[in-house]
Amino acid sequence: MPNVLLVEDQHLVRQGLKMIIEQDPRLKVAAEAENGEEAVRQFEKHLIDITLMDIRMPVLSGLEAIRRIRSRRPDAKILVLTTFNDDEYALKALELGACGYLLKDAEPRKLIEAIHSALRGGMILHDTVAAKVMPRLLTRPKAETRTQDLPLTPRERTIVRLVGEGLSNREISDELGLSVGTVKNHISQILQKLELRDRTQLAIYALKNDLA
Repeated sequence: MPNVLLVEDQHLVRQGLKMIIEQDPRLKVAAEAENGEEAVRQFEKHLIDITLMDIRMPVLSGLEAIRRIRSRRPDAKILVLTTFNDDEYALKALELGACGYLLKDAEPRKLIEAIHSALRGGMILHDTVAAKVMPRLLTRPKAETRTQDLPLTPRERTIVRLVGEGLSNREISDELGLSVGTVKNHISQILQKLELRDRTQLAIYALKNDLA
């Protein structure tokens, strides 16, 4: 059963979120934190599979907590859950390695679906956030390298495209008729070739280079 770290500075909100999450018998809130500094400590103390992280908190912000956690565990899955529909926050969180950005007005069902999608390797953006973030990603300066000059095989380019479209490893394996393990190996090789840190950076790369 996946262990969830719930990071939220408002006690009542945190308890409400915990109740929603634990209505799903497949999930367990293993630890809680009310600020970013405590989140880093709890992450190191427990075996955490996914973290739900608020952005603006006392002592240490969610963004800085993401940076610290990801510097220790580059494969850590962190899903931002906040009230702030702000494209700057969203872009920074994604650049730091967050696997998604959700708003607290999301329906409980959507929150649970987002957690499971993130656990499978997907990237999740709230619709209103995506509407602001995606155009900014697409209008950022593109890499000088042309698509045909990228050091990727046709199969790898296809996988990059699917990652950029937000598909999880399982969905990519179904789409291409490959095992999940083979997809994971391909993505690891792609990250090495492109000198990227994780699949979130890969998804952003795909958008910036017209591969998605």
